[in-house]
Amino acid sequence: MDEIFKALADPSRRRLLDRLRAHNGQSLRELCAGLDMARQSVSKHLALLEAAELVTTVRQGREKLHYLNAAPINAIADRWISQFDRGRAAALADLKRALEQPPMDNNAFVYTTYINTTPERLWQALTDPAFTERYWGVRLETDWAEGSPVVWAERGARTADPEQVVLVNEPYRRLSYTWHTFSPQWARTVGVGEELRAELAAERRSKVTFELVPHGNQVKLTVTHDDFDPAGTLRSMCSQGWPAILSSLKTLLETGDALPTAGQPVHEG
Repeated sequence: MDEIFKALADPSRRRLLDRLRAHNGQSLRELCAGLDMARQSVSKHLALLEAAELVTTVRQGREKLHYLNAAPINAIADRWISQFDRGRAAALADLKRALEQPPMDNNAFVYTTYINTTPERLWQALTDPAFTERYWGVRLETDWAEGSPVVWAERGARTADPEQVVLVNEPYRRLSYTWHTFSPQWARTVGVGEELRAELAAERRSKVTFELVPHGNQVKLTVTHDDFDPAGTLRSMCSQGWPAILSSLKTLLETGDALPTAGQPVHEG
């Protein structure tokens, strides 16, 4: 918490967060453009923001892209704001939505959290259907070999499609797969209306990637959900759903019990 408030106290660092809010996923070169700060100063500010987990980075070729990370804001809410009624927490809710809203040019959703566990245990939580059902309400049925199909099972509905496949499987390090098909059966099961289902089904298929990095006694987990249709609805829905799912995952691994909100599909928000 001290690092979070220290990072937010500096106006230059808040300015960098504002620039990322307007255009997420920027390189150091892009962030320096138009600023009256030396490149070295920008790098130092970004390092402090990353140390506070307000910014997370993803490698793309030779560049390192910077993204806003809403996890620390959620942590503040969990610690204090949850004690008060939602009306008093409206300002924080507005900030959370601002941090997670779809950016104008780069619409990837990136979220980083640190979990007190091991890479092996976290990998099991991401791939074992018995685990995913506890904190997500979804069972992913596959052998996890790259190219293998993935069947999504939730609330009694099973969604299968040849395009639902495993993209990357690097045990304890990186896992990636394509998102599921929005079938009529799925929509009826989770309570999504036909009009919204048709909109989602018309969008291009997105993908999700999990990156695991050991960090002392913790594991740094970065979730990147991208390849959204720029004009679509799914990105906004996922940006609302993922924080709750990942908070439940963290709680399950650290305490043995998932959060009461577990079981709500990420796409429902």
